[in-house]
Amino acid sequence: MKAVGLTHYLPVENTDAFLDVVLDKPSPEGHDILVAVKAVAVNPVDTKVRAPKDKVEDQPRIIGYDASGVVEAVGPDVTLFKPGDAVYYAGDITRSGTNAEFHLVDERIAGHKPTSLNYAQAAALPLTTITAYEAFFDRLGIDRDGANAGETILIIGAGGGVGSIGIQLAKLAGLTVIATASRPETTQWVKDLGATHVVNHRKDMVAQVRALGLQHVDHIAILNDMRHWETAVELIRPQGGIVSIDDTDLPMPMGGMKTKAASFHWAFMFARSMHQTPDMVEQHNLLSYVADKIDAGQIKTTMSKVLSPINAANMREAHRLVETGQAKGKIVIEGF
Repeated sequence: MKAVGLTHYLPVENTDAFLDVVLDKPSPEGHDILVAVKAVAVNPVDTKVRAPKDKVEDQPRIIGYDASGVVEAVGPDVTLFKPGDAVYYAGDITRSGTNAEFHLVDERIAGHKPTSLNYAQAAALPLTTITAYEAFFDRLGIDRDGANAGETILIIGAGGGVGSIGIQLAKLAGLTVIATASRPETTQWVKDLGATHVVNHRKDMVAQVRALGLQHVDHIAILNDMRHWETAVELIRPQGGIVSIDDTDLPMPMGGMKTKAASFHWAFMFARSMHQTPDMVEQHNLLSYVADKIDAGQIKTTMSKVLSPINAANMREAHRLVETGQAKGKIVIEGF
């Protein structure tokens, strides 16, 4: 089978950063489904895994954590899918990745592809959807069905992949969304996705939020940079919650969190598959829930650019675009 792999961890400008390779087609066992991959998307985690380091792989390593495709075969323990089913999923960071013509994934972290989307549109969604859903509904405890309607959420770094789906999930739950963006194109992007207010995270966010008539916000998601930590602590309401997807070595003073009895949470969508948690199937359930909302016209794809075909040259270009930090939504590569 065709695949895009790497043996050395190189700057994306290096033509050897990715290689077109041919590998044996895998076979499913246990809860695995074998997927004929139709499209993949590139996330910041892809670029972090590929980032330059002094390491050499004996055999080409296949990365990639977003895909859509068709089930080719199933393992003996599979109950959720059958051959011919269209699926979308974000994979498992501990296993071989999605940048291959055929890919094995545990059925419990895959969902049925939204029928109203093509494969490229669907591939843009899984990793960011799982991240935003778990951050808002599992970590912050927001009720997806509207019990927290009318509350406010500040989404810092809302123009990226997680923020783009996060705005929509928050609006669907009835929240007032304050999104941050710093460029005209991303400001318009988040408005089009349903943000109620937009503030600039490169300027004084506290002043901007309070100019909206809000002393505090109920929930905060930090999706781009933990340098905004002290701003978030200042803006969170007493007994509110902050969630972040960005690991950091920066200081995180906790005094303000203590006096507000506020909570802080990390969101890491690979935790369930990495640790084989008993509730792994919740990722299947949430992807199916979102697929239903998409097919009902309540959520739209966050795809912003498509490259074709899936090969080393286009993979380098997709990684380059993500590494600029200027991309809005998701960049997808389709077709082998």
